[in-house]
Amino acid sequence: MSTRVLIDHRKGGAEKVRHPEKAHRPDNPVARKPSWIRVKAPVDPVYHETRNLMRENKLVTVCEEAACPNIGECWSQRHATMMIMGEICTRACAFCNITTGMPNALDDNEPARVADAVAKLGLRHVVITSVDRDDLADGGAKHFARVITAVRAASPETTIEILTPDFLRKQNTLEVIAEAKPDVFNHNLETVPRLYPTIRPGARYYQSLRLLDRIKQLDPSIFTKSGLMLGLGEEKMELAQVMDDLRIADVDFITMGQYLQPTVKHAAVDRFVTPQEFEEYGAMARAKGFLQVSSSPLTRSSYHADADFAALRQARSERLKGSQNA
Repeated sequence: MSTRVLIDHRKGGAEKVRHPEKAHRPDNPVARKPSWIRVKAPVDPVYHETRNLMRENKLVTVCEEAACPNIGECWSQRHATMMIMGEICTRACAFCNITTGMPNALDDNEPARVADAVAKLGLRHVVITSVDRDDLADGGAKHFARVITAVRAASPETTIEILTPDFLRKQNTLEVIAEAKPDVFNHNLETVPRLYPTIRPGARYYQSLRLLDRIKQLDPSIFTKSGLMLGLGEEKMELAQVMDDLRIADVDFITMGQYLQPTVKHAAVDRFVTPQEFEEYGAMARAKGFLQVSSSPLTRSSYHADADFAALRQARSERLKGSQNA
């Protein structure tokens, strides 16, 4: 069973092990999902049109690589989260389904291909993410900037959200990104500090917080956003503290969703958080002053990102009007 779930069948041809770096880990049986987590297989023809467009432009999507449960719904609405800089990550987080290894060289034509796909899909809002690229001197910051510039040129009306790695030990990366002016800068804390050594061992909690704080200092007009996975063993008070940390960093938008275990070699689900609990955590976040909150079992960083961005922009406008009238 362990070997079977580690095989990657999506690449075609000979079978290969998708997560060799996790092969030595003991098996964590994958728990049966409750009714509120299960989703239907995609059947909409638009889903297949979106999939074909990704293939034609030789693009990678986090929707596929991270085995997102919402892919059927999102692709059927022509929403896809582009994953740039390849499909191989230099990190090996315990929750992540993306392949770990030594990435290939950057593709100079990728910005143009991403921009072309955005234009063909007619996206009002696009989310662009990446693998961690610790092998690059700037962690890929300049490549992010080139993609943003290409999308702006091809689709001037499209708003751009980037979901970045933490650029750990990289210098002057945020200055490059801030100059490119994405509409939303998203970086996920993923979990509470206590769980970082086992869940996100290659990252540092306070580095991620500093990243979000720094981008807001460089350009206060850029919306900032961060996300958490629930069900890994976090406690309610720990979540409250993370929310406070994010508000101190002036983060505008928080997302919270259920962690789902990709294979038996990944971190086990500690528990399935109920929809009611997600509503309670959402209410807690709104009380702490976030402009926008998305909290549900199936929430992911880019789920309903276009509608959420419109609501985020409206919320800022109303808050500014309120402060002016005070």
